[in-house]
Amino acid sequence: MLREAQPERQRETEVRLPYRFGGKGTVLSYTVVSDAPEGFEDQAPYTLALIQLEEGPTVLAQLTDLEKPVEIGMPVEMVTRRLRTDGRRGMIVYGYKFRPLLLRA
Repeated sequence: MLREAQPERQRETEVRLPYRFGGKGTVLSYTVVSDAPEGFEDQAPYTLALIQLEEGPTVLAQLTDLEKPVEIGMPVEMVTRRLRTDGRRGMIVYGYKFRPLLLRA
């Protein structure tokens, strides 16, 4: 039995409101990148992880601010960090990374 590759389209009159994720999740899996792609060589080695967000979706992101080894199940939170600098244009590109969850009192 064949299944459709895409889910049934929503009706054109239906309005979808933007959804804001909380930015917290859990490490599902991770790897250390030592042979980085062009433009990221100066950051190697760095850790990439699959993050299961509290709301359900899974995202791939770089981990930052690591003071101890990464563990599967480690709670993390999203932060904004510099991803790279485009030397030709001098532009700094920012994006999201995840760090170990800081416990707040």
